Amino acid sequence: MGGQHPAPTYEAVCRGDTGHAEVVQIEFDPARIDFATLLVAFFAIHDPTTLNRQGHDTGTQYRSAIFVHDAGQRAEAQGLIARLGAEGVWPSPIVTEVVPATTFFVAEPYHHQYFRRNPEQGYCQAVVAPKARKMRQLFADRLKTG
Repeated sequence: MGGQHPAPTYEAVCRGDTGHAEVVQIEFDPARIDFATLLVAFFAIHDPTTLNRQGHDTGTQYRSAIFVHDAGQRAEAQGLIARLGAEGVWPSPIVTEVVPATTFFVAEPYHHQYFRRNPEQGYCQAVVAPKARKMRQLFADRLKTG
C-alpha cells in the first residue's frame, strides 16, 4: 500500500521500485476488538523508531506506517504516538507515519499464511516466532481456545 505503481508485484516492492510499503490489512469488528487495541498490538511487535527499516530489512517498503480509513482512526493513531513518545517508551523518536489508506494489493498466494505454513524457515524462527510469542503473551485473554 502507499506506492505509485498501479499493479505492483512482490518482487518490485521488495526492490523498492514502487514506493509501496509491505503491509497487512486488518478487517475487524469494532464490537469485538477496538482500533486502540490493534494499535497497541502494532506498536508491541515492531520498532517504530527506525526509518525505513525493520530488523535486517531496509528500504522504504519497510517503513513503519499506519494506513487509516477515517479521521477517527487518524486521531487515535496520532494520539497514541504522542502518548508513547511523551512516555519515552523507546529511546529514539517514533517515526511511524499515519497516512490515508490507498489501494491494498493482495500478496501472491505463496505469501498467504506464510508463518503457519513455514514455521521452521529461518526468518520465521528468528523474526516472526518471537513476535508471535509476544502477541500471545500480551493478548492471552483475547485468544480463541479450542
